Amino acid sequence: MTGSGGPWGAADWEQPALLLLDGEGTVLTATSPVVDLLGGGIEAVRGVGVASLFEDRSVWAGLVEEAREERRSSRRAALRRPAGGRITADVSVSVLLAGGSARFLVWLVPVAGAELRDRFGMRVAAAGGGVLVSGPRAQQRLELLRAAAGRIGGSLDVVGNAEELVGLLVPVFADLGAVDLTEAVLDGEEAGWFGPETPMRRVAVAAGWGPWPEEVHQRGETFFPGDVEAEHVRRGVTGFMPDMRELRAASAQDPERARLSLPDAATSMLVLPLLARGVVLGAVPLWRTGDRTPFDAADVQLAEEIGSRLALGLDNARRYTRERRTVEALQRSLLPRLSARLTAARTAGAYVPAGTAADTGGSWYDVIQLSGTRVAFVVGRVPGAGVNAAGAMGRLRSAVQTLADLDPAPDELLSHLDDLVRRFAEDEGGEGVAGAGSLTGATCLYATYCPITGQCLIAGAGHPPPLLAEARSGEVSAVDFRPGPPLGGGGEPFEPVELRLTPGDVLAFHSGEPGPAPADDGRGPSWLRELALAAAEAGEPPSDPTRHILARLRGRQRAEDLAVLLATVRAVPSEDTAFWELPADPGRVARVRALACEKLAAWGLEEHVFATELIVSELVTNAIRYAGGPVGLRLIRDRRLICEVSDPSQTQPHLRRARLSDEGGRGLFLVAQLAHRWGSRYTSTGKTIWTEQDIGEEAGERR
Repeated sequence: MTGSGGPWGAADWEQPALLLLDGEGTVLTATSPVVDLLGGGIEAVRGVGVASLFEDRSVWAGLVEEAREERRSSRRAALRRPAGGRITADVSVSVLLAGGSARFLVWLVPVAGAELRDRFGMRVAAAGGGVLVSGPRAQQRLELLRAAAGRIGGSLDVVGNAEELVGLLVPVFADLGAVDLTEAVLDGEEAGWFGPETPMRRVAVAAGWGPWPEEVHQRGETFFPGDVEAEHVRRGVTGFMPDMRELRAASAQDPERARLSLPDAATSMLVLPLLARGVVLGAVPLWRTGDRTPFDAADVQLAEEIGSRLALGLDNARRYTRERRTVEALQRSLLPRLSARLTAARTAGAYVPAGTAADTGGSWYDVIQLSGTRVAFVVGRVPGAGVNAAGAMGRLRSAVQTLADLDPAPDELLSHLDDLVRRFAEDEGGEGVAGAGSLTGATCLYATYCPITGQCLIAGAGHPPPLLAEARSGEVSAVDFRPGPPLGGGGEPFEPVELRLTPGDVLAFHSGEPGPAPADDGRGPSWLRELALAAAEAGEPPSDPTRHILARLRGRQRAEDLAVLLATVRAVPSEDTAFWELPADPGRVARVRALACEKLAAWGLEEHVFATELIVSELVTNAIRYAGGPVGLRLIRDRRLICEVSDPSQTQPHLRRARLSDEGGRGLFLVAQLAHRWGSRYTSTGKTIWTEQDIGEEAGERR
């Protein structure tokens, strides 16, 4: 046995040679110091039965038997070198948990002062630690620094960098190690003043032997540093404690301080503050146990050099985290609410960021309420990524909302949008070129749905088609339509496709695959088909589609962000709508006005009869006088009372203030005063003028 502090013996903290064995004792792999210790190379020992390396094979048999009983065994033994010669080393064997091919972990550490004999009989002093040089600490210093350079800071993951550090230092440098970071660092924020009330979280732990001690803070726990500890860390000077007896005595009546820094088995401690640009990021407490050599000044210097690499890596990771969260926050702030319950549809949206901040910011969706209980669904992607792409997305979404307020058909809206993008490119001096924040090359899909007729019109600009899950048949397929070119290209028209939907059908829109994906059969991404079918079976989209999407995309590289919009369409009940058509006969105005008043009375909206009577009279009279027939009148009882008057003319009305000498021009002004909102839209046969009246919360709560 080499002592209770761990399997390092007289070599103290020098790098051990590690062998990983299967259940038969065959070498599966080994660490690089094995080359120096046993000679030859890794391939010289891989596949070799480890018993053949012992001059006395019974020593290996005893080690295995003892390890199976106590999970660990240690003995000193003479080893044969495959390259020739022999060496005396301390051998420690640990039994690994079942579940893999590896069953034993073997440490080999040359005995301090031992001699290595080569095959020619020449004796060379073995310095220990598996490296045959004079000055083992100097060599170990280089080995650890080289490993730190390769393993720490290579990732932009804060926790990942912390885990790399403790994995590097334990068990080579310390028996126990942890990394404690301030909450601000983990949140990607600028760390402020560090004091006793600064919350810290233990993000990584490592134990050279056995589980992490229960008597100290566990991984994931949040705690506050003590006043003495905070002052020490804030000064940024590494401190070490060769003998912890005085600290134990002082902490006997302070359980929180004991939980902070006193594992039961610890005999010496080193605390390494983590600072970057003068700001405290956290600290790294390290402990040695048993009769292992206590920490000293030489250990402090090495720890500081490695810790500086971690601090730099953490600061880079923190700044990256802040940048990513800024981009994501900007992107999400420019998107609509995740779910909506409208008369025309129940919708649920999801935004899934890309794998890195540099690739986030281009995908978006929107749900826009149109006149007459109709709704528009929009999804798109702008070129580029990052903050510029998020800003460009906001510009495009605002443009779509402005154009949607005019209520054109989907193909007309995309034509106007294409012209707008081309003008933006000309103003930016880069026609046809997609620079940072440019909209040239953006894709967009625009669809409208009417819950009264079930008509759905879809047009796209360089965008993949949506999926349609039919509630009655349970079938899911991609909508068959021909998208036009991406925005900014110009020259080609956008061809719309018309669908007839039934209540419960689901439209699943997406911004495109976020990365490399397996080839499909033309029915769209499999993960989206499953989501659409589940929504059709449930009768409404899931409340949190993001969770399902992330589960299906786990393990796949997300080179771009992803926007998904699910819409379960609904219908307006027939008892909540009424329609009349009349010829261009002024004498029919009184009759249709009376019919409208009767319908409002049947709906229990008598208090709105007077205003509705004036609106119907004015709009129907103007349609007959200036547009001719036939004239249609539709009333819809929804959250608001909607009145629509259609005629064959495409001349839009304009609200103006009549002068005292004018004989007309006051009717539309009167309508605007009586209605909550009003407007007009073009149709394939002319135009429709619509108004909305508030009918009170009690009547509107019915939907």
